[in-house]
Amino acid sequence: MPATRTPGPSGLPLLGSMLDLKRDPLRAYLDAQRQHGDVVRFSAGPPGLRAEFYMVFSPEGAQQVLATQAANFRKENVFYEEIRHTFGNGLLTSQDTDYQRQRRLVQPLFTRRRVDGYAEAIGAEAAALVERWSAVPGGVVDAVDEMSRFALRAVARILFGADVEAAIAVVREQFPVLGRYVRGRGFSPLRLPRSWPTPGNREAAAAERALYGVCDEIIARRAGRSSDDLLGLLADARGEGGEALDATELREQVLIFLLAGHETTATSLTFALYLLGRHPELQARARAEVRSVLGDGRPPRAEDLAALPYLTQVLKEAMRLYPAAPAIGRRAAAACVVDGVPIPAGADVLVAPYVTQRHPEHWVDPERFDPDRFTPEREARRHRYAWFPFGGGPRACIGQHFSMLESVLGLAVLLRAFEVAPVDTEVRLTQGITLGVEGSLRIGLTRQE
Repeated sequence: MPATRTPGPSGLPLLGSMLDLKRDPLRAYLDAQRQHGDVVRFSAGPPGLRAEFYMVFSPEGAQQVLATQAANFRKENVFYEEIRHTFGNGLLTSQDTDYQRQRRLVQPLFTRRRVDGYAEAIGAEAAALVERWSAVPGGVVDAVDEMSRFALRAVARILFGADVEAAIAVVREQFPVLGRYVRGRGFSPLRLPRSWPTPGNREAAAAERALYGVCDEIIARRAGRSSDDLLGLLADARGEGGEALDATELREQVLIFLLAGHETTATSLTFALYLLGRHPELQARARAEVRSVLGDGRPPRAEDLAALPYLTQVLKEAMRLYPAAPAIGRRAAAACVVDGVPIPAGADVLVAPYVTQRHPEHWVDPERFDPDRFTPEREARRHRYAWFPFGGGPRACIGQHFSMLESVLGLAVLLRAFEVAPVDTEVRLTQGITLGVEGSLRIGLTRQE
């Protein structure tokens, strides 16, 4: 069946849906699902540069793309190409034998037992943040900036151990530069060669040199000696044939862990604070649970995660409404059928947690913040892919337990110390490598004795 038979927005005669997608892609996705159904074809860009892609919104379709037909859907689209060029061919972007080899080497470092050992570092960074917030004049902070800082410091501390301070300033300065660069190229209908000396290319090249340099320096300094931080464990990891990651591969894994390990968690924490600030009665319920488990001052432990079910529900509901990866792209290697709709070979296909997790057939009053949607009983009744902020299938996020541990324990320490209230009540979302906020998202803090 020709691709033109698939329903979708017509857009403008010359530009298709390009302006809608540029102005507010998440709203464009939601409108497309409401108006055209669960598999929608978008066409965007001027003639000669026009791109076409398919959006899949149903849980059944997401499961087919990510799991049951995963072998047919590859990470070969423009966006992954740009991430690969910028951050390297780590677990997020690698494929085939490269991915299988990397996964075998890295998987033992992300077992539940190993990840639980990172709780002390998470607690220490959360305690440092409480101290920092307690000294803020006026008691108002930007949740976007503060949660990014906290999540980056936590993952960098776990990665680099004693070398964390050598890396943190460079990463905080250069990651936003490269994130904007990847986003701009990924969504542009015309991508100039990276070798051309444009201002954007020069700025990105300088950011890459700085970021690569600090990682390479730390890796070189570690050569020949073991350590128990994640970088040391990565360097010591061996495959069945004794193979190890070389220095370039180590750097690429480190960069991907820094990218995926802090931006996703920061997004979840930012919106959890924002939503709890807008619902003080639910915030009080979460704080009461935290105090019943942690008391007045002890650091959190890994086993506390199981003892904080309501706070976990809060995080899951925040990730439902504001998933860090609002859309996940693939490219169809061969013609196939997804949720009853033919997809041609070579087509770009995106599943959209942001839309699926608001799907009116699977979520009652989907825009409402309700952590009780995630009681065990209600979760068990839902389609497995009605909620999938960590992806799914063979390429599901390897760090999802780490993300939940960091998010729940970090939020617990902050709620024990502070009552939060929104200062900025209107939020304008952006879509880049991860879900973002245009401008700041300020919250007010009241210290809890």
